[in-house]
Amino acid sequence: MNDAPEQRPRLKIADALDLAPAPERAQVTLPDHVGHYIGGSLVPGRDEDRFDNVDPATEAVLNTVATANEAEVGRAVKAARKAADGVWGQMSGADRGKYLYRIARRIQEKGRELAILETRDNGKPIRETRDFDVPTAAAHFFYYAGWADKLDYVMPGRRGRPVGVCGQVIPWNFPLLMAAWKLAPALAAGNTCVLKPAESTPLTAWALAEILQEVELPPGVVNIVNGAGATGAAIVGHEDVDKVAFTGSTPVGRIIMRQIAGSKKRATMELGGKGAHVVFADAPLDQAVEGVINGIFFNQGHVCCAGSRLIVEESIADAFVERLKLRIASLRIGDPMDKNTDIGAINSKEQLGTVNSYIEIARQEGATLWQGCANEPPEKGYWVKPTLLTGVSQTNRVVREEIFGPVLAVVTFRTPEEAVKKANDSEFGLSAGVWSGNEARLFEIAHALNAGVVWANGYNLFDPASPFGGIRHSGFGREGGIHGLYPYLRLEA
Repeated sequence: MNDAPEQRPRLKIADALDLAPAPERAQVTLPDHVGHYIGGSLVPGRDEDRFDNVDPATEAVLNTVATANEAEVGRAVKAARKAADGVWGQMSGADRGKYLYRIARRIQEKGRELAILETRDNGKPIRETRDFDVPTAAAHFFYYAGWADKLDYVMPGRRGRPVGVCGQVIPWNFPLLMAAWKLAPALAAGNTCVLKPAESTPLTAWALAEILQEVELPPGVVNIVNGAGATGAAIVGHEDVDKVAFTGSTPVGRIIMRQIAGSKKRATMELGGKGAHVVFADAPLDQAVEGVINGIFFNQGHVCCAGSRLIVEESIADAFVERLKLRIASLRIGDPMDKNTDIGAINSKEQLGTVNSYIEIARQEGATLWQGCANEPPEKGYWVKPTLLTGVSQTNRVVREEIFGPVLAVVTFRTPEEAVKKANDSEFGLSAGVWSGNEARLFEIAHALNAGVVWANGYNLFDPASPFGGIRHSGFGREGGIHGLYPYLRLEA
């Protein structure tokens, strides 16, 4: 009698998930042109220096976008100053909060439209924009609406007063959510704002401007100008801007800090990262696999806090990587407007080139490369399959430098001390995740990691009431929670 287990033919993941398309069917009309929002009015901007906004999933031109010059930035700052000294500065906190509540509710009401705009503009799957980006943006406005009439209680014994005019420059990875992170606390604190979206993702900021008109936000309280680096530099360098908030790359953050050095401008910086997953042998492994996937691949690696380093205990490394490969092989890449899609498009041709250049660097450094998913990506568009790099060391560039793409470098450790040393061996310090079934170990390792945010048995978990931010070359200051109000307040005795 043969007691060996029955050998059944293994079903291919791609065959098991050969799903019919499930496109998002809501209809949204894209604007032919995106201009600026200055002093409460939507203005087309100058004809000079207009540029095309490209859909990263199809490479089709979505519309044109205006570039604000110094004169237009000056008009926006002037409008913000007028509102700060006038209607907004004189309004009670309770009344300011009502406007934030209206904005939050309108974001919810237009959630499907905003999700579609974000997906078309950014390339991330509709499931992510619909289920995370838009609801979380609304939640931040709801949260800070509640603080607007409680500023005197932000810090015991101190009175909170607005800073003034805030210049805010946001990235392309979470366009609407980053706008909410910047605008909501600033407005709750009584400030006015000049916001510049990333040049490749202007659509949800334009839709947000329409929402601000719909809720009848007083003119000049929020101004939105489009453009590239020169426009951002004009905002940062304007003499009547009191506070600068920037989310983006560390090199650009350094440029901004040099630009405002010697001025009285306040600043907060949320910069690059090279987040680490530290996985111990006693971790809930299937849960850890899902956390790693969520931390780097579901968002195409387009998150500063992406867990792009996997530091796994040597005794389970091979088995864990195999589990990871099996799960990655079930992910679907392709049309971001399809609700079955897990992996969307890289945001731009330039970023695609950057990601591919790092993959080539990994090959040159001797890494073992593995790429996989359940299907082949479309021929048109900017695509990178989820990529695992094994056989790498701490000195490799792909382990040390931010790639901002779906690329995960795997290293191993034998002792907790070695795990902490490898995780902290980075110029960045934005985020980390610890995976273990031992609660005492979770707390011990979490407190030993040099990162602004550390998750335990989870990753990329956000709440408006919880502060977020980095240390070292990942920036300074916090966004979210009561700590997110401090940079926008002058605390007086």
